[in-house]
Amino acid sequence: MAANVAIGIAKFVGAYISGSSAMLSEGIHSVVDSVNEVLLLYGLKQSEAGSDEQYPLGRSQELYFWSLMVAVLIFALGGGVSVFQGVRSLQSPEVASSPFVSYCVLIAAAFFEGAALIFSIKEFKKNQTNPDLGLWRAIRQSKDPSAFIVIVEDSAALVGLVIAFMGVWLSELTGNPLYDAISSISIGFLLTVVAIALVAKTKGLLVGESASPENRDSIKNIVRSDDAVSDSEPPITLHLGPTDVMLALNIEFKDELSADEIEGAVRRIEKKIRETHTDVKRIFIEAASIK
Repeated sequence: MAANVAIGIAKFVGAYISGSSAMLSEGIHSVVDSVNEVLLLYGLKQSEAGSDEQYPLGRSQELYFWSLMVAVLIFALGGGVSVFQGVRSLQSPEVASSPFVSYCVLIAAAFFEGAALIFSIKEFKKNQTNPDLGLWRAIRQSKDPSAFIVIVEDSAALVGLVIAFMGVWLSELTGNPLYDAISSISIGFLLTVVAIALVAKTKGLLVGESASPENRDSIKNIVRSDDAVSDSEPPITLHLGPTDVMLALNIEFKDELSADEIEGAVRRIEKKIRETHTDVKRIFIEAASIK
């Protein structure tokens, strides 16, 4: 966040000195990134609140809500304002001055954004349960928006810096400010595409996504392998947060078992599930006849 604030200030100074529309769009991009990180931090803090009478299942989904707000901000402030700035530059084109300042700022920003991206990818991979998954497939399957949003934002920032650099360079080379304006619009469209993808992903998490197929199969095998179980329906899972899964089970126990034996089986199944899947925080088991 501190790096983004510093980079954003440098971009705005560079935009003021050079008059580059692309530089101004990149400055707006950094401001949006900084605000987004504040919202994600707030969401993380709120999601850690425990359960109470008002929120019996806790507030883990706060993170998903604020992640959706982040995606909306990228769309509205990042994409919309950048496109607007580019269109305005097309209507009143001005040749940018002092392009050397823009180059220096963009190169420095690329260095810091690249370092941030490498760090965020390492942290993301460190917390992955399946290291064999490719990065983008792991991001698609991830339930933690505070991790994958940062990676997506940093990747978009690097692409935006390349677009801004090309716009400034082509405008200087040809003396035509059209390229600078087009690069600003392109940055806006880039952020819009990123925002739409993040909205789709975070919307699914907020509405309620189940655990991964591998985890559901594992839970089903644990239940059906117990000697007291004669049959069971597929487990119902719901991600309330990245590491907060609610589980509902409908189990048919063997007819000859007593109430005490069924109670013991329920405790045994719950214990094994919690030991194997530490993200399962709440388990609801219904003993019923399954036909």
